[in-house]
Amino acid sequence: MIQNVEFRFEGGRCGVLLIHGLTGTPTEMRLVGKGLSRAGFSVYGMQLAGHCGDVQDLLATGWKDWYASVEAAAETFRHEVDHLFVAGLSMGAILALKLAAERPEWVRGVGVYGATFRYDGWAIPWYGRLSFTLPWLHRFGIGKHRMVHENEPYGLRDERLRAQISGLMLGGDSAAAGLPGNPWPSLAEMYNMAAVVRGELPKVAAPCLIAHATEDDVASLENAYLVARSVSGPVEMLLLEDSYHMITIDRERRVLIDRSADFFSKVAASCTPSALAAA
Repeated sequence: MIQNVEFRFEGGRCGVLLIHGLTGTPTEMRLVGKGLSRAGFSVYGMQLAGHCGDVQDLLATGWKDWYASVEAAAETFRHEVDHLFVAGLSMGAILALKLAAERPEWVRGVGVYGATFRYDGWAIPWYGRLSFTLPWLHRFGIGKHRMVHENEPYGLRDERLRAQISGLMLGGDSAAAGLPGNPWPSLAEMYNMAAVVRGELPKVAAPCLIAHATEDDVASLENAYLVARSVSGPVEMLLLEDSYHMITIDRERRVLIDRSADFFSKVAASCTPSALAAA
């Protein structure tokens, strides 16, 4: 049964829509949300369709459902603020970029946190690096009941936090820590979406803050560089040297929060009255 763990923090007239990753939960965005709220932003930590339940709940949805839930959340939230920003972690970053490509009139700027077009980080085993073949296997109905299980270090450099999160995840609390692995069909859906968004990146004209761990265990820095060289809008890079993939909760989360708040504030200040009138 799916639990609703979305969150809202009231703030000013600039709003940030936060998007979690595949098999994840809004909880992984909550600390960033609190930090942005303290900096004066209104925050909406949305929940992707099919998430925060069991594997069958997730398998009942695909990437178009996930994106539709992002667009629906943005449609609601944008009427509550003057400036809408969107930020996502891992697959959530891909969804954030897709929203910016599809709805440029809505999105003022994008926080691209640990973008994952391919699972090619240093902790991914050799067979995991072949997961880009899953769309082909999925097309022929192969591996419908298979799962790629999460493994150490679970995206976290902070060992205390790693033990806490992995305990919740392996204990079955999907609303708090997500599922303990990625079902093959859902990974296939993610790769299909990533291929679509890769082709849409030149349509992203909004400014992007691209934040990535230099030692990301899940998605290599090449994922961040792909975004930087493909989008058409201005780019700022933030490379984090004391974190792994889950940069929204790992050791340098405060650096991420401060840079994001500064970035969004700067973009909002640069918007002209005519831009506001067109929103």
